[in-house]
Amino acid sequence: MTGGAAPTTAGELLYLVRTGQATTRKALQTVTGLSRSTLVGRLEQLQAAGLLTEGGQEGSTGGRPARYLRFDDRHAVVLAASVDTMHTEAAVTDLSGRRLARRGGALRVADGPEPVLDAIAGWFDALLAESGRGAGEVAGVGLSVPGPVEPGVARVSRPPIMPGWDGYPIGAHLGTRFAAPVLVDNDANLMALGEHRSTYPDSPAFVLVKVSTGIGAGLVIGGEVYRGIDGGAGDIGHIRLAGFPDARCMCGSYGCLAAVASGGALAARLTEQGLPTVSGSGVRERIDAGEPAAVRLAEIAGRQVGEVLATVVSVVNPEVLVIAGDLAEPSFVAGVREVLYRHALPRATRNLRVEIGGRGGDAAVSGAVATVVESVFAPAAVDRRLAGARQKSS
Repeated sequence: MTGGAAPTTAGELLYLVRTGQATTRKALQTVTGLSRSTLVGRLEQLQAAGLLTEGGQEGSTGGRPARYLRFDDRHAVVLAASVDTMHTEAAVTDLSGRRLARRGGALRVADGPEPVLDAIAGWFDALLAESGRGAGEVAGVGLSVPGPVEPGVARVSRPPIMPGWDGYPIGAHLGTRFAAPVLVDNDANLMALGEHRSTYPDSPAFVLVKVSTGIGAGLVIGGEVYRGIDGGAGDIGHIRLAGFPDARCMCGSYGCLAAVASGGALAARLTEQGLPTVSGSGVRERIDAGEPAAVRLAEIAGRQVGEVLATVVSVVNPEVLVIAGDLAEPSFVAGVREVLYRHALPRATRNLRVEIGGRGGDAAVSGAVATVVESVFAPAAVDRRLAGARQKSS
């Protein structure tokens, strides 16, 4: 870089290309201030490693037209899966997140880590074969789980709805199988990241709330997921509401938002009313079928969630709030909007957009892929990879 800063590394050049900030040699030279010979040498390293390709031409206003540089998003693949309480989505993607093969099916997270992870690994093997890719091409594995995860550690921490998973070495279990780094995060975080990257990339403050069997939120601030000091940010399902002393939550406390307004809580209430319902997805099925009791309960739950979100919006002041998960449907979201806009200050909501998102699996898979790519191809990681390649060749 110019101005006395350290010279731009090859990894930083790749980052500029991958993020679209500079996509020709001339643009890179302008941004970084590198000499032509230094720039060429570093680009050649990236090309030799299969990370960078060059082709096509930009329009010319005179002189030789510049050729575009492009991150080679097909030279490796990502394995990604979104684990929910009753269902899992899995995919093999290229490095831009394009699905090469995908699969979804019933997997109960309550069955424990080994059966679930072994099933997912089997799916990954089949998906790699279906896509014509090999295990040696896997850049990384991304996994979304419905519980709190310590940042930088592929383990869940005291998850209320994941019995047997506390502290289990997910990274070691899958990393040994595929000889690749494994990144694990909470489902609301990865859903938020996936939605932000695909639909709201320019939003400086973005919140996604997942309301399914449980309730959680993901925050993307300044383009990055905000996780808090140990992964607890966004855990709004365990904020306690007044007036529900008998609503016992799976965390052991009473009156938690999740114990009152989640899909699991509504399923229990419908079952008590003679309408047997197992989970948040079952509640959604009854709502979609027009069951009056389910619609009424969803509206009430939306108001209760809106009460908590009024505080979240006042603290974070987001531009976009997405309601996602099994209860992301009009009657529930109408209840959220009704209370949110009534209880939050007008200044906090005057530029706020409240949107309905999907049910979650696809966005979580996208977020898992983005997490893997942004970690594995971060500038420092790329520089270490190139240095290792130079040492092997010397």
